[in-house]
Amino acid sequence: MDHPSPKSVLIVDDSRVSRLLIRSLILAQFPHWTITEAVSGDEALALAATRPFDYCTMDINMPGLQGTEATEQLLKMQPTVRVALFSANIQESQQIRATQLGAQFVAKPVTPKSVALALAYFQG
Repeated sequence: MDHPSPKSVLIVDDSRVSRLLIRSLILAQFPHWTITEAVSGDEALALAATRPFDYCTMDINMPGLQGTEATEQLLKMQPTVRVALFSANIQESQQIRATQLGAQFVAKPVTPKSVALALAYFQG
């Protein structure tokens, strides 16, 4: 399958297992994409200040800066980045907040299906 130009993805999650799963599922389909990982919202914003990203997977519930707040700041820095907010908290308020931010809500756990939802959103 022929893929367009390689994209850059920022994976933000305090869970190492979630980051590894998302990374492996993305690279299985898009081996030429560049993956950068962050363990917190603060680290994600520091990375975003140094380079642009096409896409971002962001966990909502992390120590320190919550994923929704980090997403809001990230989108101010990089308005064209497409963000998928991952959370095990599937309350409607979380889903509404994701929509208000212009992001896609994706329910955890991280599975091939949840990552496929994020990838479909990324690619429009």
